[in-house]
Amino acid sequence: MTAQKDLLTAGNIAKQLSVSDAKVKKAIDQLRIKPVAKKGICNYYSKDVIPKIKTALK
Repeated sequence: MTAQKDLLTAGNIAKQLSVSDAKVKKAIDQLRIKPVAKKGICNYYSKDVIPKIKTALK
């Protein structure tokens, strides 16, 4: 499994892309991206989903 430090929450992805958390969460739902890890209520995604999310936000 991917090292925990390489995983990002939707909030972290939103910060990197300079958009709101809601927009990122909506893009994740639309793209049906599955989290690679879950801890409590937090979903963690790998860095390779960032380009897909960025494209979906355009």
